[in-house]
Amino acid sequence: MEEIVAQLSNRISTVEQYFSERSEADLSAKASPEKWSKKEVLGHLIDSAQSNIRRMVVGQYQENAHIIYRQNEWVKAADYQHYDTKDLIQMWVLLNKHFCRILLNLPKENYQTITNWGNETTPMLGQDLVTLEFVAKDYVRHLDHHLKQIF
Repeated sequence: MEEIVAQLSNRISTVEQYFSERSEADLSAKASPEKWSKKEVLGHLIDSAQSNIRRMVVGQYQENAHIIYRQNEWVKAADYQHYDTKDLIQMWVLLNKHFCRILLNLPKENYQTITNWGNETTPMLGQDLVTLEFVAKDYVRHLDHHLKQIF
């Protein structure tokens, strides 16, 4: 988990700097009405951080914990487009620092604990049931996917 934490620490610095150097117009611009702005993508990453923090914590104590989120509904509900940018950045940074702390405190014997992150009530074998170690690694992969969109 130390390698994942190092990767996340690097991303935290990069995102914090990037957003602090951009104008509000740039961060709020949308390619089309149905596309997310950079602020909304960051908001989605906030939702992702919250969901994955919950997976890592609950997953240690509840086998097959079922924790999902519906990205479009959550971004809309939070109205990230009109969120104060400094608050948005600070929330994302703090959630990721918190995620790093949870990863560093995750006992190795819990790395292979299974959690259910599928959107259905009945898990689809091989797709919805994943280990906590997979969740941690996939979190960075998902983050990098969206950072490419932002940058």
